[in-house]
Amino acid sequence: MWKKEVLILFLPSINEALVVKETVKGVQDEISLVQRKMETKEEIVNENGEASGILTDGSICGFESLHLLLESNLSPQFFKEVSRLLIGLNCGKALEPLTVVETAKGLSSEHDFNIQAFRFNADKELLREPRIVRVGLIQNSIALPTTAPFFDQKKAIFQKLKPIIDAAGASGVNILCLQEAWMMPFAFCTREKRWCEFAEPADGESTQFLQGFARKYNMVMVNPILERDLKHGETIWNTAVIIGNNGNIIGKHRKNHIPRVGDFNESTYYMEGNTGHPVFETAYGKIGVNICYGRHHPLNWLAFGLNGAEIVFNPSATVGELSEPMWPIEARNAAIANSYFVGSINRVGTEVFPNPFTSGDGKPQHADFGHFYGSSHVSAPDASCTPSLSRNKDGLLISDMNLNLCRQLKDKWGFRMTARYELYADMLSRYVKPDFEPQVISDPLLPKNHL
Repeated sequence: MWKKEVLILFLPSINEALVVKETVKGVQDEISLVQRKMETKEEIVNENGEASGILTDGSICGFESLHLLLESNLSPQFFKEVSRLLIGLNCGKALEPLTVVETAKGLSSEHDFNIQAFRFNADKELLREPRIVRVGLIQNSIALPTTAPFFDQKKAIFQKLKPIIDAAGASGVNILCLQEAWMMPFAFCTREKRWCEFAEPADGESTQFLQGFARKYNMVMVNPILERDLKHGETIWNTAVIIGNNGNIIGKHRKNHIPRVGDFNESTYYMEGNTGHPVFETAYGKIGVNICYGRHHPLNWLAFGLNGAEIVFNPSATVGELSEPMWPIEARNAAIANSYFVGSINRVGTEVFPNPFTSGDGKPQHADFGHFYGSSHVSAPDASCTPSLSRNKDGLLISDMNLNLCRQLKDKWGFRMTARYELYADMLSRYVKPDFEPQVISDPLLPKNHL
């Protein structure tokens, strides 16, 4: 919105200036409800001396996402430029929105979940046809309090996900990925072993539930679960099961990196994965799954790229205080550096557990991890990305991807050709040995006791 003083500069007379002042005052008196929420929040922040603009409902100053906050408070011209810098350009143009089919719109309205859809284009090629794949990401909160019987909790989550999956199927989604451990509360780090009851075999109840949708909609599905390995002493893993579009199980990948930070000390529940960095060749493209904490490890992203991934999913569960500034950066960097698409999914809501726990960091005991801030999005190899889904609402994000863009960006930037893998391999082979010596060349004039 133009400031009153700027508008007055363009007026030929004081009288006209007074008229415009009154007009501006009238417009200001008609500020939208959402903007008033934002102002109210600012007053609360000032009164309490807090720096955060995040309301207890998980919104940002009353808005569901940063994108909506900026769009509502910037002029169209300014918002266009800010969007260009924040989410980039796809093939030199703003990311193209897709029309959502009426069936999906109806399900979204009836079951109160957000739905957004976009298209990533690629340059036209002379020797290859476009390779379009429609990808869906689902983020959701739990359906019942964590105090409810486990059977009821799981059944309720299944029922909650059904209309969202149906909306994806009605929209023609080819590959659909759910969030990390979607079939349960994110109870890890309470350190209570009873939550292990949610663990199931790779071909267990959750996979069987999704196999029906895969066959119905001819859709590949990525099913992140807590896996109980019945063949190896019932060891528990954090696993993504890949279900083919015919309902078959293509394979599985187990989470490589287990966090040991704050409340997220998940080694209480499951082991580091032993499946490497598999890429699954599906009917619609080659996909990998970098589960949650693995996104903080650049070599983990790299390995999926070296194995030929065109799309890598990052099903996650992460809270605002810990990771939100990193969330829009890491996946986008991975997409750029490895010339593939990345689908980032985070759960939504604050999950309160019956027994308080501590992190061993001197902070008071608490009964929740904080707010899971959603904000699921897709990043492309050309540095463009979609706006994020809501911070506080269930959602379905649909993206058409022209996979030709992956090779086009490899050709453009030449990261694979200019990388020096032999140097990295030599360095890493020395680093893992007990007698490793860092390659440090010290200034001979430094004091001998210099650290």
